[in-house]
Amino acid sequence: MKLLGSYKYWILNFIGWILFALLMLTIDKITYGRNVSNVYMNYVIAEGVLCGFLGFILSFVILFFVEKYFDIGNYSKTDIYKLVGVVILTQIIYHILLWPLLNVPMNYYFQRSNSLTLIQKLSNVPHFLAYYLVWLFVILTLKFVHHINTIKVNQLKLEANLKDAQLNTLKGQINPHFMFNSLNNIRGLMLEDVNKARNMLTSLSETLRYSLTKNGINSISLEDELEMVENYIEVSKIQFEDRLDFETQIDEKSIDKQIPPMIIQILIENAIKHGISTLKRGGKVKLTTLIEADQLYIEVANTGHIRHAENSTYLGLENIKQRLKLLYGTNALFTLNEIGDKVVATIKIPLG
Repeated sequence: MKLLGSYKYWILNFIGWILFALLMLTIDKITYGRNVSNVYMNYVIAEGVLCGFLGFILSFVILFFVEKYFDIGNYSKTDIYKLVGVVILTQIIYHILLWPLLNVPMNYYFQRSNSLTLIQKLSNVPHFLAYYLVWLFVILTLKFVHHINTIKVNQLKLEANLKDAQLNTLKGQINPHFMFNSLNNIRGLMLEDVNKARNMLTSLSETLRYSLTKNGINSISLEDELEMVENYIEVSKIQFEDRLDFETQIDEKSIDKQIPPMIIQILIENAIKHGISTLKRGGKVKLTTLIEADQLYIEVANTGHIRHAENSTYLGLENIKQRLKLLYGTNALFTLNEIGDKVVATIKIPLG
């Protein structure tokens, strides 16, 4: 929520400062004053308007700092000290400008300048500081509420996105063509190797179980995801046989790291569907993980070229991008590039 760019905020802030200054300053003097003349009343009204207007102008100094350098969702003690420093600086500027400014209506209505001593002027500092503290409290409250609402919206988006990820995965795993090929191949395999057929059924069931049970969480260990990938590869090899060569190069330090569920599986599925299946001789899919500079790198490379199929919307890849953005903001990265005769998908996830 950027208030500096909102004309509605400018209008409401201006009206608020003027009314607040009149309420706190002008009405107070009129209420407790005795024998208030029209001239004096006009002066204190002008005084309230000028104080409010000056407060309105200088409030943008604080607001600029808050919106530019103060992250309401991730601030430190240093940020608080800086904010206090900006408020103090604004108060100094406010009081340097205030008294010469108030001399204008003083000369107009009473033909004399302000006769307050330095001590009297300094005694007004807490009074005017209260204006800014009330305003700052309102601004930070608005931003905090907006931050909480943003978290809630992002959480809802993430939950919806995870459901989309599950549905997209199921499209590649449970659609009639996939199920028909897998079960038909297993049936044929039973006549040749019952034990292998039984293992294939186990892999198929584990693949389906994983897809159905992992949509309700935001992260799982890389080790669990790799188990799912192995099951998926075993099932896929029933159809592709020797045409599918799968290789892994896993950094041992990455095994226990948390990742969004099914992102590797989607990359593997995409590599097989849009890469290996289009090649008569098949090809290789290689999964690599690496930890470097507090970043987890996940790379899936497959033989082939990037193809833009007319009947494909590439929902899986878009799903990965959206989930990474929601979970890690701009700290995560997803790229898909063609390098030589390979298509390389890379995910970078921050650790800690």
